[in-house]
Amino acid sequence: MTGTGSRAVRFDRYGGREVLYVADVPMPAPAAGEVVVAVRAAGINPGETNIRTGALHDRFPATFPSGQGSDLAGVVTAVGESAGELAAGDEVLGFSWRRSSHATHVSVPVSQLIRKPPELSWEVAGSLYVAGCTAYAAVRAVDTRQGDTVAVSAAAGGVGTVVVQLLGVRGAQVLGIASPANAQWLIAHGAVPVRYGDGDGLAERLRAAAPEGIDAFIDLFGPDYVQLAADLGIPRDRIETIISFQKAEELGTKAEGSATASTAKVLTEMAELVASGEIEIPIAATYPLERVADAFAELERRHTRGKIVLIP
Repeated sequence: MTGTGSRAVRFDRYGGREVLYVADVPMPAPAAGEVVVAVRAAGINPGETNIRTGALHDRFPATFPSGQGSDLAGVVTAVGESAGELAAGDEVLGFSWRRSSHATHVSVPVSQLIRKPPELSWEVAGSLYVAGCTAYAAVRAVDTRQGDTVAVSAAAGGVGTVVVQLLGVRGAQVLGIASPANAQWLIAHGAVPVRYGDGDGLAERLRAAAPEGIDAFIDLFGPDYVQLAADLGIPRDRIETIISFQKAEELGTKAEGSATASTAKVLTEMAELVASGEIEIPIAATYPLERVADAFAELERRHTRGKIVLIP
């Protein structure tokens, strides 16, 4: 890599993983209020798959050629005017709303960055934004209270692992819907594991796990779980989904995602919880940037526990 060039993930049309490639691109230059970050780690997320395939075209259309990625952590290499206190050499984490973090270098507004706590590895720091802020928004959306019982679908996924732990920090009892392979992890983190599978008695298993009732439901997987939550009689204003927007509109439930919690203040709070050891961010796998398609192949199997991270 020369001092004048960068490399970044691109796709030129909607499609499967085969449309992804890594291209040589000009080194970004910081505008006023921005810095350039040499990316050390960048998490990948299911929403990026849905954008790339066109599944979210009506909500989040792509402009081609498109970059990809929002999570990032790295080292500041260049500083624009009015960039505040950040300087070259500072270690930071944060997010890009330009679909650009899956790259060796990215220009980012300083309002979307915080200093990286030294206790956080690059892999954890680079995958904190989407999982951390989405979990924060979801837990806030269902108005979690001390002593509540909250069911969580996809409880061992990238966002789910953080939701489970954040609910525990808030004093809730968690029913973690996941595969049996994740039962021990859930138990170790204070949750009651409930085997997934909506066609073979899941509602009965949830009722058995919480005979006094379920106060709230956080869906991280799909519309069937939103319907299940309504069928269980959970109040609609205490059902949250981060993915099933159409179903939420149909049933009158909540559908808040990371955008409602995408602030430096929330990101700082989540980073402090991780740095203190109150919450862990499991890292399922890391991949070099050139193997971005392989990283998404693993993600799209939907059986990983925790985050998958690109290392540019």
